[in-house]
Parts: sequence; C-alpha cells; structure tokens
Amino acid sequence: MSVQSVIQFRVRYCETDQMGTYSNSRVLEWFECGRTELFRTIGLPYAEMERKGVMLPVIEANIKYTGRAKYDDLLEMTTTCKLISKVRIRCDVKIVHAKTNQPVAEGYTVHAFTNAAGKVIRPPDWLIRTLQAASS
Repeated sequence: MSVQSVIQFRVRYCETDQMGTYSNSRVLEWFECGRTELFRTIGLPYAEMERKGVMLPVIEANIKYTGRAKYDDLLEMTTTCKLISKVRIRCDVKIVHAKTNQPVAEGYTVHAFTNAAGKVIRPPDWLIRTLQAASS
C-alpha cells in the first residue's frame, strides 16, 4: 500500500547560496513539505496525528543531488509513502524542474511511528484505514 502526492513550489532567495543554486541543506526541508502535504491531502494532517498521540520522527534520510535549481525556479516534487514494516513508513521523494522535468534531487526518509513519549508503536487502526483508502 502506497500513497502519492505532487506539489509545485518555487526556490526562494533565502534557499540559495553564493554559487547561485539551492543550498543542499534545504532539500530535507523540501522533503518535509512534500510529506506534510501528502498527509494533509489524504486527510491526516500532522497536527491531527500528533493530537491523537502519533508522532513520525525521522530515523533515516538519504539525498542524492542530481541537478541545479536557482532562485525563482518552479520545481515539482513527487512524494510517495508506504509502510515498510509494522512500525515504519518510508517516503520516497523526487524533485524536478516543473517545465523541463530536469532532475534536481531525489531521496527518501524513513520514519518510526511513536507515541508522544517517543516509544515505538504500531500505527493505530484509524491511520492504517486512512492509508488503505488513499492508496485505492
């Protein structure tokens, strides 16, 4: 079971460096935006999950820098999330230039399901049902 979301965004001036391209540290922030919007789109905003006691801390991250992006470039980010175990979810991300499909970055993050105290838990039934409905 996997769910997917596509969003577009522009590279902001504060996200560029002296070389005129995006700063490499921004990619994980972009990944977070993609993940957040994906969960919001399927009816599971992070804030609601957290109110219900479910957290998704990052336990692994991987980024491959595949191209440049400059200030005001329009980018498209595809985020695909799937359960990879009883207590983990993986979000694969691909960022390209919206008009040319030229690659910018790709990678993934792995998240554990935890309660508010940080103890690893299995995702609750309501969360599994929402993911299943969204992947249909």
